[in-house]
Amino acid sequence: VQLVESGGGLVQAGGSLRLSCAASGTIFSSLTMVWYRQAPGNQREWVATITSAFSRIYAGSVKGRFTISRDNAKSTGYLQMASLKFEDTARYYCNVRQSGDAYWGQGTQVTVSS
Repeated sequence: VQLVESGGGLVQAGGSLRLSCAASGTIFSSLTMVWYRQAPGNQREWVATITSAFSRIYAGSVKGRFTISRDNAKSTGYLQMASLKFEDTARYYCNVRQSGDAYWGQGTQVTVSS
């Protein structure tokens, strides 16, 4: 299983970004996909989850601002981020689990300037 994140960058506070997570080597449609983030000096933090049935849950810190989605035909997951805040600055990672093993991408950096 390989995951490749993209779409990060530098954005002003209040701006938007869309992150992508392209999966290969797996039947993506059958998996739950999760986004995490990690800021320097902090532990990795859960951001949002989308199940194979398209159920979505969000961390309180991003609820109402971020939207998780998936396109199974493209084996790609997304994280649409709006109303970005300085504290959203972090490296964002996508994650899936298959047969008990966790798989991670290399991450994509999001930097929000205040």
